Amino acid sequence: MYAIIETGGKQYKVSPGDILTVEKLDVGEGEEVVFDKVLMIKGNEGESVIGTPYLENIKVKGIVLEQFRGKKIIVFKYRPKKHYRRKRGHRQYLTRVQIAEVTYGS
Repeated sequence: MYAIIETGGKQYKVSPGDILTVEKLDVGEGEEVVFDKVLMIKGNEGESVIGTPYLENIKVKGIVLEQFRGKKIIVFKYRPKKHYRRKRGHRQYLTRVQIAEVTYGS
């Protein structure tokens, strides 16, 4: 069984037990987070249900493992022969979540 969820403007394919790294969520470590924007679900028997755009009454629950910052990326801009150089770095805030279960109903 797996589901496709949307969070942080991105889509992820998740199954119970998966560990997922997503954009920062405002939830503390060890707390439960519920993803209610479920785009698709596929059951164990092979049946699949696709939402328009989201499925109602289906939620994916997970537990926040940690809040951290990602690897630093360097953004370097320049224009040749014009002596224009700009160097900036960025580290994205991320959340690591373990998927606990996919629930049907309310």
